[in-house]
Amino acid sequence: MASQPRLTSKRSLPRPLCALLLLLVSICLTGILIYSQNISYFFRPLWDNPPAPFERIPHYYAENVSMDHLCRLHGWSLLSQPRRVFDAIIFSNELDILEIRWHELYPYVSKFVILESNTTFTGIPKPHFFALNKARFAFAEEKIAHDLFPGRVAVPGSHEDPFVLESRQRGAMNALLRRVGISNGDILLMSDTDEIPSPHTLKLLQWCDGIPPIMHLELRHYMYSFEFHVDYSSWRASAHVYGPRTNYRHSRQTDLILSDAGWHCSFCFRQISEFVFKMTAYSHADRVRKKHFLSHSRIQNLICSGNDLFDMLPEEHSFQELIKKMGSIPRSASAVHLPAYLIKNADKFKFLLPGGCLRRPD
Repeated sequence: MASQPRLTSKRSLPRPLCALLLLLVSICLTGILIYSQNISYFFRPLWDNPPAPFERIPHYYAENVSMDHLCRLHGWSLLSQPRRVFDAIIFSNELDILEIRWHELYPYVSKFVILESNTTFTGIPKPHFFALNKARFAFAEEKIAHDLFPGRVAVPGSHEDPFVLESRQRGAMNALLRRVGISNGDILLMSDTDEIPSPHTLKLLQWCDGIPPIMHLELRHYMYSFEFHVDYSSWRASAHVYGPRTNYRHSRQTDLILSDAGWHCSFCFRQISEFVFKMTAYSHADRVRKKHFLSHSRIQNLICSGNDLFDMLPEEHSFQELIKKMGSIPRSASAVHLPAYLIKNADKFKFLLPGGCLRRPD
């Protein structure tokens, strides 16, 4: 009699091993949910193409060199009289930086145009900080054109896009500029309050004939103070020879950029409460992923160590740049080539200079 084939039963994994695998999968999924933004940023060089590079315009400047010579070095010529300059900003709460900006640019600007809202970009009601502190800027009173923008309070659970509210406020600037008398041929600066063009940049824009009708301004990017120099990646500020098609924006408008044209000091506040306000108010408020991100002691420690407020990786398009910028921002002991008004008033603004990372108690 032929032997019957032997049946083999499928062996299941031991229960302890199954439990371990389930635990590991749960940990991985939890980690992905918690750190999804950082994971996305780490692999950004794989899924996101870098923007087209700018065509950089060399920037020539030295003290005691004539404007005629500087214009000719750039391939331009000297005008018989300077253009008018309109400095237009939408304002939130950056009072210290605004004071530095306007003192620095006062001799060259014909009109400071400032528009502020009664809500943040995220739809949170806020005071009119500039209107409440107008006396602080009395030195420029005759040049200031200030107006209010009616914001929109976000409805809980509506998930309104803060970039839409931001865009509406920037769009309202166009009408304000026309009301204050800007004309074709004037220079219009489009930048945020903390993006400060240098005086010698403004003199080129005022006096040189043949400048491009639109140029972005490459700014030295600092974080928390002028002690932490990040890089030269700030490019959104722009200068325009005003014309019929000029439209106030904060996005890329040309491939031309003027090198080393000023300073961008991000999150450069005197008090910790001002950091908290901006973290919850600006268009990237979704980066506050955990409640303890707004802890005053945590923010103070990060300011002094040069680390990221949102515990995020750098936004880079190459692994080389990503790895190079990971970790804390190196400290600098240099206070050279900074706004002159800042240096003249170093005691008042010591929190923005090397060694001044400790912020004043609220």
